[in-house]
Amino acid sequence: MRTLLVTGIGELTTWDDGRPVRSDAAVVLDDGVVAWTGDARHAPDADERLDVDGAAVIPGFVDSHTHLMFAGDRADEFAARMAGESYTAGGIQRTVEATRAASDDELLVNARRLLAELRAQGTTTVEIKSGYGLTVDDEARALRLARSLTPETTFLGAHVVPAEYADDRDAYLDLVTGSMLDACAPHARWIDVFCDRGAFTVDESRRVLEAGIARGLGARLHGAQLEPSAAVELAVDLGAASVDHATFLSDRDVELLAGSSTVATLLPGAEFSTRQPYPSGRRLLDAGVTIALATDCNPGSSYTTSLPFCIALAVREMGLTVPEALRAATLGGAAALRRDDVGHLRPGATGGLVVLDAPSAVHLAYRPGVPLVQRVAGGVAA
Repeated sequence: MRTLLVTGIGELTTWDDGRPVRSDAAVVLDDGVVAWTGDARHAPDADERLDVDGAAVIPGFVDSHTHLMFAGDRADEFAARMAGESYTAGGIQRTVEATRAASDDELLVNARRLLAELRAQGTTTVEIKSGYGLTVDDEARALRLARSLTPETTFLGAHVVPAEYADDRDAYLDLVTGSMLDACAPHARWIDVFCDRGAFTVDESRRVLEAGIARGLGARLHGAQLEPSAAVELAVDLGAASVDHATFLSDRDVELLAGSSTVATLLPGAEFSTRQPYPSGRRLLDAGVTIALATDCNPGSSYTTSLPFCIALAVREMGLTVPEALRAATLGGAAALRRDDVGHLRPGATGGLVVLDAPSAVHLAYRPGVPLVQRVAGGVAA
């Protein structure tokens, strides 16, 4: 085990309760784990030393919502939407077909490519969902492969009803909550369901989530992306860790979230790519809701691996300040995964740190699209 002193930090974001942002700072990593933070002049000795010459240092991003285990491409759908066609969930079936046909090696090569992109842009903790297999064997395969890349794996057999069950939804729900769940639960930490138009109803979603909870999985929920519904009420009622998208929220939804431990995970890449309206992060924060920012990386509705891009969108389109957006992409993501060891740079943090080619984190939104991540140390996304 070796220690690394990162010194010469112009602006250090730790999210420490007493002093969340400090200047002229230093950090010591012990085998990738934060061992010490403080003023540079008080820094202890270490085996190695890295002087970042006034750069800003932030916690590694926590991407709590991705769909990296897939094959194929849907660029034509994006082009069609940009030409004025509306988004529906129907394109998922195309990715299901491509994913079923892909080999394990092909799926892993693609997922590792995307993970490398994520890390290059500062993400060090990643959640990966299944949901593009929709058979017992293909869903279990996706989760087994994902588990080799991250401990944050999510069973999403209830993504859509596959074509072969189009005339018998109940039979597919029996499969998802029965033999598919049996095969997938050993490889998953979470269970998720797409509760929206074109996917699953609130009652169907409850059935899926309750089955997963009974098997010891934590609950997550895609909800209120395409239209208002009772998805948020369901998520809060079941104690779900997060409800994701949350585009169409009533005042009651916001009130329920504010009084719960359920995180509202906002996915601005999806709004960008589908031309849906952006939800108001400002409204949620002002009400006391914990929010997260995630990429929703998938080949259909949000094919981005850049949380800096999502931060810039949240600042420009969702009413957040840069510190609020950065917090949502770090501590917020950690809360959505119910992790207290990532998303910050307090002693004991395991999520790594990011050195920016900039003097402050404001540049993440001030210079949108510019590759500002100079170096990433620690964390698991690689």
